[in-house]
Amino acid sequence: MAKIDLNCDLGESFGRYTLGLDAEVLPYVTSANIACGFHAGDPTVMASTVALAEKNHVALGAHPGLPDLMGFGRRKMQITPAEAKDYVQYQVGALAAFSQTGKLHHVKPHGALYNMAAKDYDLARGICLGIKAVDPTLILFGLANSQLIKAAQDVNLPYAQEIFADRNYLADGSLVPRSQPNAMVTDEETAVKRTIAMIESQSVTAVDGQKIALKPDSVCVHGDGAKAVAFVQKIHAALLAAGIDVKAV
Repeated sequence: MAKIDLNCDLGESFGRYTLGLDAEVLPYVTSANIACGFHAGDPTVMASTVALAEKNHVALGAHPGLPDLMGFGRRKMQITPAEAKDYVQYQVGALAAFSQTGKLHHVKPHGALYNMAAKDYDLARGICLGIKAVDPTLILFGLANSQLIKAAQDVNLPYAQEIFADRNYLADGSLVPRSQPNAMVTDEETAVKRTIAMIESQSVTAVDGQKIALKPDSVCVHGDGAKAVAFVQKIHAALLAAGIDVKAV
């Protein structure tokens, strides 16, 4: 039986500002990537989101990003691999401190940091070393076939290859930038069918029609849209109906 992890980016509220439907989404996902205060979140939000994820028995993960609250971590910054290591180590360690066990399950870089490292091996290696410095058993969630996966392999860090339910792909396997109009898959039925096809065929069709081979371990769904809960429910049910086991990596 095919199996897949269903992960979601959570804990992205900040102070008086609420973003996302964390409590409603958590019952339908198997892994939670929780913001660590650099691109979103704050200590109180981190604490409450970790507690909520643990209450739902969801695999607990850190979602470290660039230090850019104003830009939600989606703006590129020029940072060195050493800085990437320090940023990641700092954020992962901070989130782990809120866990009842003091231990996390995985780490998924956020936004621009994720996309930059998907193409930049040295940056990806810095991220992996930052994770290893906290806990060498943590699983890196990285874009399938990207430099993040290669770096994890090279430094002997566990990894999971990630696909996206609601994002389009370029021919090189990278995600279509959000600045482009075709970046998102907005039709829910299309997103669900495409996700199942990616898992079953171990490939994805890029926007130019090319097929890209991949071996997905986890699929990301976003929990901050107007129809987020309905979409997560729908994709979870569709995966089970297709005979695909939904469980944490």
